[in-house]
Amino acid sequence: MDQPSHDSKSGPSPTSSLVPESRSPQPVSSHAAAPPLHGEAGLPTQPSQRTIRRLIREDQICVLTLDRPGSEANLFDRRALAELGEELDFIAGAPQLKGLVITSAKRSIFIAGADLNMMSESAPLEQVRELIVQGQAVMNRLAALPIPTVAAIHGAAVGGGYELCLACDYRLASPERVTRMGLPETQLGLLPAWGGATRLPRLIGLPRALDIILGGKTLAAKQACKCGMVDDLVPAEYLLDAAARRISRGKRRRPARRLYLNNRLVASVIAARLRSQLAKKTRGHYPAVLKALEVVTRGISKTVAESLALERDAILQLVQTEAFRNLVRVFFLQERAKKRTLVAAGRGATVATAAATAAEPRPNAPETPVSPDPLRLSKPPAAPEPKPIKRVAVIGAGVMGAGIAQWLSSRRLRVILRDINTEQVAKGMASIAKVYREGLKRHLFTPREVRDGLDRLYPAPAEVPLRQVEVVIEAAVENLESKKIIFRRLDELAGDHTILATNTSALPISELAAGTRRPERVVGLHFFNPVHRMQLVEIVTARQTAPEILQRALLFVQQIGKLPVLVKDSPGFLVNRILMPYLIEAGNLFEAGAGITILDEAMLDFGMPMGPMRLLDEVGIDVALHVAETIAAHYSDRMAVPRTLSKMAQTGLLGRKSGRGFYLHHKSKEPQPNTQLATDHAAHLTAHASPLDLQERMVFLMINEAARCLEEQIVTDPADVDFAMIMGTGFAPFRGGPLRYADTLGADKLAGAMDYLVDNGAAHFKPCALLRSMAASGKKFYHNEPARGGVS
Repeated sequence: MDQPSHDSKSGPSPTSSLVPESRSPQPVSSHAAAPPLHGEAGLPTQPSQRTIRRLIREDQICVLTLDRPGSEANLFDRRALAELGEELDFIAGAPQLKGLVITSAKRSIFIAGADLNMMSESAPLEQVRELIVQGQAVMNRLAALPIPTVAAIHGAAVGGGYELCLACDYRLASPERVTRMGLPETQLGLLPAWGGATRLPRLIGLPRALDIILGGKTLAAKQACKCGMVDDLVPAEYLLDAAARRISRGKRRRPARRLYLNNRLVASVIAARLRSQLAKKTRGHYPAVLKALEVVTRGISKTVAESLALERDAILQLVQTEAFRNLVRVFFLQERAKKRTLVAAGRGATVATAAATAAEPRPNAPETPVSPDPLRLSKPPAAPEPKPIKRVAVIGAGVMGAGIAQWLSSRRLRVILRDINTEQVAKGMASIAKVYREGLKRHLFTPREVRDGLDRLYPAPAEVPLRQVEVVIEAAVENLESKKIIFRRLDELAGDHTILATNTSALPISELAAGTRRPERVVGLHFFNPVHRMQLVEIVTARQTAPEILQRALLFVQQIGKLPVLVKDSPGFLVNRILMPYLIEAGNLFEAGAGITILDEAMLDFGMPMGPMRLLDEVGIDVALHVAETIAAHYSDRMAVPRTLSKMAQTGLLGRKSGRGFYLHHKSKEPQPNTQLATDHAAHLTAHASPLDLQERMVFLMINEAARCLEEQIVTDPADVDFAMIMGTGFAPFRGGPLRYADTLGADKLAGAMDYLVDNGAAHFKPCALLRSMAASGKKFYHNEPARGGVS
């Protein structure tokens, strides 16, 4: 079942534009070799393996170009900060210089912020303190230079990268799509602490700054220019020349027109209003947001030095919280997914792995007997690197098919969109055009990109040749027999090396493969709904899937900018397999008398982005029923589909798409609970359960099913379970995922609580063998993790 994107009302998203180093951090020293304190006019300095290159132009303007060796991204670690400090030493000792321009040599990154490895839980608190102090000192020195300074921004300037820009007198940016800027720290459980919380309000005013900082926002260049975060937009090829001309304006002074917004009275009024709103929105689970509000509103009426001290003290508190630890783990898992690959393991075997991305401890492996690893597959040891995919066909122009086609066309792939008649294809094309229009309004696309994306789509209401297509993605109706017919025909139409993929959310892929002449090229690519917002794709390997097909599918998912998780073919795969017991239990609790609002509020309080009853409505009652029946048929010992879902589907109460479900949906109003449904089931009211009781019943079943997935090796790494559930369902990111949360509770306490429910008549809560084993041994899903003393 495909999940709607989660609403940000429950707290910040786990995603962020900060980019840690994509390999194991190298030892660094704050005593890096100093650059030569000279430089001939027009010639760059040439120190080896340095992050910063210096060029002194003939007009005596110094250009510092950031270009981190061996990396696609620039970021700040202790070494890079030390290098920048050394360059500032040189500039301070060169009175002939007229100005400074800071730019980047990377194609899509200006500076991606601080290296998060240096603030992970393995880092001593004193090391974090030194990093913050060093960063603030360097930014202060840059801001205090007597010569005018300009940040010439092309690519992402986020977190510490944008804080560097704030320390400059002027900011010029290219209008290209890759150029974005902002302060996303709150999405990682932090706040801007290298001057961002201090300087941004002074630049654009307190209200606008709070909107960006509290929301952890990054803006497109045009939006950033409109709100004052940059001074002007200049094509990338002219940035340096424009920056040099800007230097002629001299040093910049703080604009007096901001003073009416930036004072203690205004700050106190804004803080009082926002504090209650944020507490309701975050439900107390994201301390960084409230802490950022406090620092910004207090700091605005203080000196810069006093405000920086507030930043420093606050971030040192936040790095000790469980929310930060879990949110940064999620970020590292996102980076791992981008680098994931299949590597040789033993005699011609391969195993799913990832390039080292963080100092993240290796989780426990299950200790109960398991089936053969589905991702250990034979592969030629010297297989050539697959070429990027260029041509794709999508079969089915419904919600999912159109969503997939739109995403692929936006990623510069040529896409055939096929359905049974002109009307269905036209509906799909209209849906695609709507997504592009919305993206244009949000500055996600330029008008030219929209035009080019639509031009790459080829609507096909009848059969067309598929011999030259490299990937076919079937996204037709969720009916196994219909899909078998489609796959047999695709097998005839497609070229010999074409990947045949299905977007099914629960049906057995191995059965689809069995009906083709080349079952080894069949694989599952399960996208989530809406495709343009949900990052996760489950890559499902059937029994017959060849390793080279799996490798090509993995690279394809990464190529199109999605985050893959590799799973074994099994009913419901991974995400829906774990999610369904939760939704079924919510339905059963509703039938037992728990109110719609009570159930949803209980899970919102837990940290879910949406309550289970609202989620059922958003997915569609008929869709949820189909997936529930498909999965429950295989696990009838512990899953019984609530009769309410069948009755609602039969009477047309399908949720949002029909206007009525568990909620009544109005276009211009917030959905309201369908009180008629509640009345129908009032007679079944049982003993009142507290919100905590309801939370435990729903969450325990997710944890139990997640542990079973490890037992059966649907995936082999607990981190894959947690990553998939957070990215696919929005499972409370600050809790780190269901298995990370299970470790927080403790397997012994968890098993004991579930046994209590079993003893009281709820047999479906019986702990699985893995949980039993862990409860007895005292082990965790994750072990040997360094512990920094902290607060929750």
